[in-house]
Amino acid sequence: MKLDAILWDYDGTLVNSVPKNIDITKHILSIVAPHLTGDNLPECLQSEVAYHQVNHAAKNWQDLYVRYYGMTESEMLVAGSLWSEHQLSNTTPVQLFSDVDSTIKDLASIPHGICSQNASNNIVNVLNTAQVDSYFKAVIGYDDVSSTGQKPSPESGLLCLNQLFDNPESKTIMYIGDHEADVQFARNIHTALGENARVIAVAVTYSGATPERWATQPDFIIHAPTELTALCEQYSL
Repeated sequence: MKLDAILWDYDGTLVNSVPKNIDITKHILSIVAPHLTGDNLPECLQSEVAYHQVNHAAKNWQDLYVRYYGMTESEMLVAGSLWSEHQLSNTTPVQLFSDVDSTIKDLASIPHGICSQNASNNIVNVLNTAQVDSYFKAVIGYDDVSSTGQKPSPESGLLCLNQLFDNPESKTIMYIGDHEADVQFARNIHTALGENARVIAVAVTYSGATPERWATQPDFIIHAPTELTALCEQYSL
């Protein structure tokens, strides 16, 4: 069974955006919830390791803000509305994880796309800087879909696939992510495409995820980007 496309999550899968995310969050807290700054800064925003742990434990960004940052519901909603502005203006460098670029180049014969809750312009800028932008034929960010269509809704995945193919309903797709919601996203894409399609869910652990604890299990787990090459070769035989 030929692998027709590889779709990627962005944050925590292609790039280590934690330093930037922490810096953005601190700025937003200073505006929306100053009582959570200074000596009261949430512990999970005081180190990359702590951030990774809660980010993978949270169900979604709303859960992260309320349960782990300690925001009220109303503060969370205001913070979410500020994220796009601060994400695009923040200049903290974002780097690809080690060996991601070489892995993408090894798999250059397969079309790549991105489905993310980051801003699409932000993603494209990082890909350009890393000189891997030419390998990605579609980039769908949170600003490209409706507010109700964010992952794990399949909306961004279907939009991405429709940019790659005239008819994605019969394709074999791989989706790679670092969160349980990414696995649910892959399953929802498959449901939306129908039984003639196949969507393979791959979870990565190199940004701190522990997929063995997830209620929704992926098809495969990889511990380094380089493991993806051998996995994809199974579908080219």
